[in-house]
Amino acid sequence: MQAAVAETPRPRAPSHPNEFDLVRIRRGLEARVRYRYVTPRVSGVDGGYLIQSPCCSRNIDAQGGIIDVALMLFDGVSGVWQLFARDHERGTWELAGVHPRLVEMIGEINSDPERVFWQ
Repeated sequence: MQAAVAETPRPRAPSHPNEFDLVRIRRGLEARVRYRYVTPRVSGVDGGYLIQSPCCSRNIDAQGGIIDVALMLFDGVSGVWQLFARDHERGTWELAGVHPRLVEMIGEINSDPERVFWQ
């Protein structure tokens, strides 16, 4: 009788952030409805992506400095994207939605009818 030998699972490299999705997000944001005259920054963070932008409305930063717009994190266990909006008064991230695909999440950020992201 042969004994089964279990191999120790090899740790996987995190799938996010990656250059391919950084480009997809940057291109996707070009279709946004609000603040089309500014250039948002998209940067990789542990497990996802952070979108920042100059504050043109001066509602959050009177000097028009760079503010957080959205945080997108991929949950590798459930395979869904979590989208967070910044609560600038509290200094916290608030869950704004859960999406199965990145393109749907970008669509929510772009339309933003409630002005939760582009404030």
